[in-house]
Amino acid sequence: MSGVGFAKRWLPAKLLLLWTLIHICESSVHLFAPDEVIFERCSNANITISSSSAVSQSVVIRFNVTYSSNGNYSSIITLPEQVLLPVKATSVSFNVSARHVGQVTTRLLSNNTDLNSLSLRIRFMVVHSNFLFVVSQVIGWIYFLAWSVSFYPQAVENWRRKSVVGLNFDFLALNLTGFIAYSAFNIGLFWIPYIKEEFLERNPNGINPVSANDVFFSLHAVLLCLIYAIQAAAYERGDQRVSWTAIVLLAIGWTFSLVSIFLAVAKTISWLDCLYYFSYIKLAVTLIKYVPQAFMNYRRKTTEGWSIGNVLLDFTGGSLSILQMVLQSYNNDEWSLIFGDPTKFGLGLFSMVFDIIFMAQHYCLYRHPPQYEAVQQEP
Repeated sequence: MSGVGFAKRWLPAKLLLLWTLIHICESSVHLFAPDEVIFERCSNANITISSSSAVSQSVVIRFNVTYSSNGNYSSIITLPEQVLLPVKATSVSFNVSARHVGQVTTRLLSNNTDLNSLSLRIRFMVVHSNFLFVVSQVIGWIYFLAWSVSFYPQAVENWRRKSVVGLNFDFLALNLTGFIAYSAFNIGLFWIPYIKEEFLERNPNGINPVSANDVFFSLHAVLLCLIYAIQAAAYERGDQRVSWTAIVLLAIGWTFSLVSIFLAVAKTISWLDCLYYFSYIKLAVTLIKYVPQAFMNYRRKTTEGWSIGNVLLDFTGGSLSILQMVLQSYNNDEWSLIFGDPTKFGLGLFSMVFDIIFMAQHYCLYRHPPQYEAVQQEP
């Protein structure tokens, strides 16, 4: 009976709380604007800001420019200082003129108390050519597909041979660790609102570097690496195992990641910093993961068991990735995309160098595997 009485006493309070939350949600007005506007220089764009419902009083929306690629946004675009959303209106439009190539980021501020939490940002990107922009996007999708498909030839090769002899286990272990760390970084910055907001607070003029493609690619890579590991356990593997050198490196990496998580939980560092540390693990793995496989091929004088299809697709993806960076840098007059991020550019080139080494081993150096013939001794 006491439980029933407790429920009767608290039920009206719960209903009142629910009604209050619904009322707050219905009374608040949300504004919507495009995150990014891309247009050619010497052209115009019409931008619309819309509200979730008609406003009860006129709303003045001001544009607070927080970033300009050359320091003077008026030389890049012509932007009004403010626009007015009239009473009972649900949208307002304004015109922006592009003058020169560059980037401008502006934050939308309002005088309406219902919109004090407004944190909308619009990034205006003026480019040399919309055609080059489309070509760059197409190239991006092609190298994304090339990199994604590059995992399958090795899995098929293992299944066809029912053997993983020739596939270096150090490479497998390092690659799996690297993509787990990369997935953690991508998931945090793409799906967790708290971390996304933390990134914007720290980089008010920046754009989230992680897209849905990045999340899919990293999770897909983890899945295929796990399939490799299952094949390594199920198929013939000879005397291959993970070396002590790789075990020590993996132990250092995993210890570093666990300490980072502990510090983030203890609020000694932010979760965003923790994710950046995970990305450093991925970078370190990329620098060393190909070395064991290349050395193993050299020692065996053959590439049997190491799929060349994986190498060709990886080289295609890497070369197209660098081509896209060059096109974007020219089209946006932002050469910092290459020279301002030498780590990303350098790692792309580093991977391509190893792809060239693997192709040389497969097609030139070890094209004909060594043949072991019985030698008849003379009497």
